[in-house]
Amino acid sequence: MIEPSPDTPLLTAENVTKRFGATPALDGASLRVHAGEVLALMGPSGSGKSTLLHCLAGIVTPDSGRVTYTGTDLATMSDARRSALRRTDFGFVFQFGQLVPELTCLENVVLPLRLGGVRPREANRRAATLLERLEVAEVASKRPGEASGGQAQRVAVARALITRPRVIFADEPTGALDSLNGERVMQLFITAARESGAAVVLVTHDVRVASYSDREAVVRDGRVRAPEYIA
Repeated sequence: MIEPSPDTPLLTAENVTKRFGATPALDGASLRVHAGEVLALMGPSGSGKSTLLHCLAGIVTPDSGRVTYTGTDLATMSDARRSALRRTDFGFVFQFGQLVPELTCLENVVLPLRLGGVRPREANRRAATLLERLEVAEVASKRPGEASGGQAQRVAVARALITRPRVIFADEPTGALDSLNGERVMQLFITAARESGAAVVLVTHDVRVASYSDREAVVRDGRVRAPEYIA
């Protein structure tokens, strides 16, 4: 892949469209994400913001338009290459965490590293360091169901950060939490992401969550509506 210059976007969407059956989800959406920035995608329910995030992450393939990462069109990559990106360069935080309930919290964080071939001792060391940084070291040996909602979501953040990704995609990361736990999760999440140098693409309808971003983009009717938000 081509390494972008400081002025070149790390990730772009250009005139992206996507339909699910007869329903248009994206209708010519364009967006640029720069290395190290925190970008909030805002808009009402059904506006297309989650679909845009999934296209940017290579989970959903657009019907038309292009999504490029470091200058390479994701659609030209094999499924295996896109899957590899999601294990290495991309991290994910979902509304309900999506931790593996049978594994301990430490094992959940370690999982992406083990899938990538990192030795157990090194993987465990890195995971323990992240759990401590995110103030949940005490739940390392517990299963997700034994942790509080706020603790479990911080474990999910640690899992997203463990591979030292270049982009983290977060879809309503505090949507299942009360306001107090949501604030703490966002504080720790964004601080850790900035320290790692990762860009964050954050889907939210909550202005308090969006306030942690460097820039906001409003998605409405499948488009990024305000021109000043695109670049």
